[in-house]
Amino acid sequence: MQIQYLEIVTEQVDAVCTAYAAAHDVQFGEPDASLGNARTAVLAGGGRVGVRAPLRDTEAPVVRPYWLVKDIEAAVAAVVQAGGYLAVEPTPIPGHGTFAIYLQGGNDHGLWQL
Repeated sequence: MQIQYLEIVTEQVDAVCTAYAAAHDVQFGEPDASLGNARTAVLAGGGRVGVRAPLRDTEAPVVRPYWLVKDIEAAVAAVVQAGGYLAVEPTPIPGHGTFAIYLQGGNDHGLWQL
């Protein structure tokens, strides 16, 4: 298993980025509109971590890993069959890949296909 994108939703974007940058010696870029204005940094395995503010008033803070998969449709079918609830259908993000979000075990989970 490999994390392709680790999404952190927080009201304190700059503080979280500053702490991660200091603790892990990484650089966060400017907000990326295609990723909900997340500021991103590269992960050791080649993925990214993105820190962004909530996109709507009802969005709670969350840390959501997006696992890299070869076939997102097959992966979605497998997690639904295993009892996961699909929250966001596979959705392409130009230049980044396709993602989906499911809920299971009281946690948010993501899938990502390049």
